[in-house]
Amino acid sequence: MMTKKRFLFCVVIAALASGISSRGQGRVMTLEEVIIEARKSSVDAQVALNSLRSAYWNYRNYRAGLLPEVSFSATLPSFTKRYSSYQNPDGSYDFVHSSALEASGSLNITQSLWATGGTLSMSTSLNFLRQIGKNAYSRFMSIPVAIRLNQPIFAANPAKYNRKTSPLQYRRSQIDFMVSTENLARTAMRLYFDLIIAREQVIIQKKNLENALKLHEIAKVKREMGKISQNDVLQLELNTLNAQSALTSAESGLTSASFSLSSFLGYEDDFEIIPVIPENPPHIAVNFNDVYEMALKNSDHSISRRLSELAADYSVASAKGNLRRIDLYAQVGFTGTGDNLSATYSPLQNNEVISIGVQIPLLDWGKRRGQIKMAESNREVTLARLRQQDTQFRQNIFLLVDRFNSQQRQVEIASLSDTIAQRRYDTNVASFMMGKISTLDLDNSQSAKDSQRISYINALYYYWNCYYQIRTLTLYDFINRKDIENDFEKIVK
Repeated sequence: MMTKKRFLFCVVIAALASGISSRGQGRVMTLEEVIIEARKSSVDAQVALNSLRSAYWNYRNYRAGLLPEVSFSATLPSFTKRYSSYQNPDGSYDFVHSSALEASGSLNITQSLWATGGTLSMSTSLNFLRQIGKNAYSRFMSIPVAIRLNQPIFAANPAKYNRKTSPLQYRRSQIDFMVSTENLARTAMRLYFDLIIAREQVIIQKKNLENALKLHEIAKVKREMGKISQNDVLQLELNTLNAQSALTSAESGLTSASFSLSSFLGYEDDFEIIPVIPENPPHIAVNFNDVYEMALKNSDHSISRRLSELAADYSVASAKGNLRRIDLYAQVGFTGTGDNLSATYSPLQNNEVISIGVQIPLLDWGKRRGQIKMAESNREVTLARLRQQDTQFRQNIFLLVDRFNSQQRQVEIASLSDTIAQRRYDTNVASFMMGKISTLDLDNSQSAKDSQRISYINALYYYWNCYYQIRTLTLYDFINRKDIENDFEKIVK
């Protein structure tokens, strides 16, 4: 029986000496390298990039809409052969046969008037008609130049509204992209620290199993010498079994954490990332006023606030514009006709159209004025919510800065506690071997050692998590003291 136990002891020690086995191809990666890889290769990074590209082309379309649009339209040609009803001078009807060949073409230049919400266009056109049959003939009609204006008088101006909102919306999409990349860093960091803790748990449990096996062997020798009780021997044997169970559970957790991080980064399932515990972070001086100013400058809070105000104002303007509607349409130009092409341009005749359309409700039982009051009330509600959001925004920044500053001290405390707990456990192991403490005291010191080690890693995680929350909120690098910038023209191409 003793031979089998000693053989098991040797096998376990040999396994422990080999270290944590690799599942496949492996690579040692620091926290910074994992964050860089997440921003470059993860699925979420591609989603953020495509969202930015969509916003970019939407903004390009808006910019293109501000410029004149040139178009050409033509019918080359149109042929008709049919019978049509015709009323004779005596009032009777008859059917006449006609065959004609037509062709037309026009060149148009259209410009939106964003300041007034109207449309100004200029065109030139030429039409050709060829009557086919016994009395065949040809006719031309030209409009060398025609200028048209279409202008609503009192309606809300969507072009002016879009000119204010479209640049803000594109800027917000840029901010959303940078925020998404920072959130990617936070997700990668969380998975990275999960992997660190999982590996530490395996290392801790392997060390605990190694110590449990050694102490159990020593205890059996002491029991034979009568220096400890049978209860202590059984307790140490139970500790060995518990250590084996804890190691199995820790190895399963390590496999899960490794798969999660590898999958997030887009690696193969058998690719093993070997993490490195970050060193104690540098002390970063962060105060509330600086963070608040940077957040107002760089975050989308101010932009979203402005967009909400503009949307509320436009709703009120649209409701007021619906009270009455007046549209102005005017066209001025020249036209000419003739039997040949040159005759259509000399002499030219005036071609003018001016039309003013009016739509004013006489009795709508107060529906339109009610819509105005509703829009004005909604605007007041929007402004009140924005003021509340401003207050909440400021409070969240204050709490975040306070938590970050306190977390810097927590990391220092956790680091000292980890060192002390490890030294205390090593001392208790030596004391137990000399018979100065009981197994209960040894178990307590081991639990404290394991707990303090994990607490230290968690303190590091909470520190970097708070720091990246501040980075995400302000889009400012407080370590290098500069704004987080991106070349968006290069990114979207």
